[in-house]
Amino acid sequence: MKKLLALIFILFVGVSYAQNDEDIKQQDSIQQLDEVLLKTSVIFGNKYQAKNRTGSSYYISPEELSKFSYSDINRVLKTVPGVNIYEEDGFGLRPNISLRGTSPQRSAKISIMEDGVLVAPAPYSAPAAYYFPSVARMEAVEILKGSSQVQYGPFTTGGAINMVSSQIPSTLSGHLRARTGSFNSNQLHAKIGDSKQVFGYSIEYLNFSSDGFKNLPDGSNTGFDKNDVVAKFRINSKADAKVQNAFDIKFQYSDEVSNETYLGLTQNDFNRNPFDRYASSQEDVMTNDHIQVIATHQLDFSNRMRITTNAYYNGFSRNWYKLNDIAVNGTKVGIASVLQAPEQFSEYFNIVNGTVDSDADALFVKANNRDYVSKGVQTKLDYHWSGEEVFHDLEIGLRYHYDEEDRFQWKDGYQITDGEMVLTSEGVPGTDANRISKAHAFASYVLYKLKYKKWTFTPGLRYENISLTRENYGNSDPGRTGVDFSERENRVDVFIPGMGFNYKFNNNNATIFGGIHKGFSPPSNQEGQQAEESINYELGSRFNYKGLRGEAVVFYNDYSNLLGSDLAATGGTGSLEQFNAGEVSVKGLELLLNYDLLENNSKLALPLTIGYTFTDAKFDNSFGSDDGLWGEVTEGDELPYISKHQFNASLSLEHKKYEININGRYNGAFRTSAGTGSINSTNGVISNFVIDVSGKYHLNKYLSLTGNIINLLDETYAVSRVPAGLRPGHPFGAYGGLEIKF
Repeated sequence: MKKLLALIFILFVGVSYAQNDEDIKQQDSIQQLDEVLLKTSVIFGNKYQAKNRTGSSYYISPEELSKFSYSDINRVLKTVPGVNIYEEDGFGLRPNISLRGTSPQRSAKISIMEDGVLVAPAPYSAPAAYYFPSVARMEAVEILKGSSQVQYGPFTTGGAINMVSSQIPSTLSGHLRARTGSFNSNQLHAKIGDSKQVFGYSIEYLNFSSDGFKNLPDGSNTGFDKNDVVAKFRINSKADAKVQNAFDIKFQYSDEVSNETYLGLTQNDFNRNPFDRYASSQEDVMTNDHIQVIATHQLDFSNRMRITTNAYYNGFSRNWYKLNDIAVNGTKVGIASVLQAPEQFSEYFNIVNGTVDSDADALFVKANNRDYVSKGVQTKLDYHWSGEEVFHDLEIGLRYHYDEEDRFQWKDGYQITDGEMVLTSEGVPGTDANRISKAHAFASYVLYKLKYKKWTFTPGLRYENISLTRENYGNSDPGRTGVDFSERENRVDVFIPGMGFNYKFNNNNATIFGGIHKGFSPPSNQEGQQAEESINYELGSRFNYKGLRGEAVVFYNDYSNLLGSDLAATGGTGSLEQFNAGEVSVKGLELLLNYDLLENNSKLALPLTIGYTFTDAKFDNSFGSDDGLWGEVTEGDELPYISKHQFNASLSLEHKKYEININGRYNGAFRTSAGTGSINSTNGVISNFVIDVSGKYHLNKYLSLTGNIINLLDETYAVSRVPAGLRPGHPFGAYGGLEIKF
């Protein structure tokens, strides 16, 4: 760690060169952006603000998102240093995201927001993100890591991701994008909006569907169909009003049917054909719908003081109907165990792959039925003032939040005959899981920014008061009469401090920044369980040297108490019970470089971007767990599903009439269970290199032709071994379409 810190200091503290007059003029003209009051719907709002945070941050702009027009959030985020992801379905429907070594499973250890509002189905009581906003309808994506995270919680260890949805345009404008291609994949995205003196609106529709790239023996569809509708309306004061008021309301609805499964492949079958699916997964399907309503009032007393208040509601209903257990002679074994040791459970595995006919009720398909509610009110006051050489900004935030997860589940019995599954017994709803988990949370924070000459300091303090409860009606009381009722509660009361700094050198061409903050993640509702806590450090530099722009950061997260979760998605039982994993240390390096190879060419641009992430995550103590992901852990073991090395490079040829973009990603090997030593195909997922290509040709200012190729070299690779067995990444896919703008 000391060597990495020294490297940062030596490389970038001394960066210096003389700017020309035009460079200085441009920087002076945007320097006042520091004093702009940001909306609560964004973390940064633009790249300039992101580059001037006292902590590590990244802003993916509308221009960057439009280059590849990805509908897969995994592919978008893999370009960002410090983000670690493992895929699951190949389309990014349910991503598993880690920021700086946090547990990636179901993105449950980061704060996920849309327009500044928590958007995970139940972020406190059941944070596993089985819903994730569609990136294809987003205008920008903001990633905050490192210090000064006190504004965004409850997860403050790794950071926050904010999805910024399409904004109401200032004039009448519209956009239509249509695309079709491999695997009968189709996308239609349409939006229109306008603003008048005191009124504005936007309406948006997105459909994304595919037949899927996996193959069932009966030829059934393995793809998905997802719809999104978003409507926004705004009423605001006239421009000459002394006090500015604006009232916005946003309505979002989505639904999804995806023929996805938890059942992967054994190593031998994956080697034979990685895109096969076993016959016993033919009934597996996820159905869900999501609704979000946000009402926002913004009150600008002046250009120095603003109060913004959001009232929000998120509702999410899902039923993932999927194979869960196999029974032979009345003895059940979970599919994760069968796939992990097919020779040991050969009778069970023959039923899974459909090579034998089974008895009735040999396959148990679980209706993993859940309803979620997440709602609350949050308000933020932002006030700034300045002197001759000093700038002050005070931000105070308050939030009251409630969320719940209602599990009402059952299992149906099937038999398989000649490779076809037949229902043999219907389960009774509420007889497999019948409980409600709830959370009441009050959060507040104070963040103060002090800028004095070349120094910026941002001390801050967050407070979380959380009550977590579970009401369990028991599997024998589907009517919820209370005959077998039990309840438990856990409370958390915590202060979360943080401190960041930034120092600018050489006419703003180089800065050094860093900080220290407390990492926090709420516990479950188990009585007496302690929260996840850590102390996190970072030191970095942003620089611009003769057109070479970049950022380098070293970080160290020192966990005193890491929490693991029993998720079915990681091969566990799915109880969601958390357990103490003790001390863990995570250290690493993030590097980002940008350079235009044709900087002095007036007609063409050839920007090159290179990103690298090194992450070393290890357990500092030994323990045993029933979790399929960790199991028995020895001090010094590396955390699973965290790649040590990741590399990304992108190159674009840009002209006013056309653009061609190429992106290559090296996804480093990672373990699939805690351990040490070399990683191979039996104890982990080996590395891979994937290239994507996109292009646009602008026929005129209104109409453009588009093309995308996913996995240009048709690399065949595994992405994970969970929930149960190996699963492949997206194979070669070609897509073409058109865009209309007005």
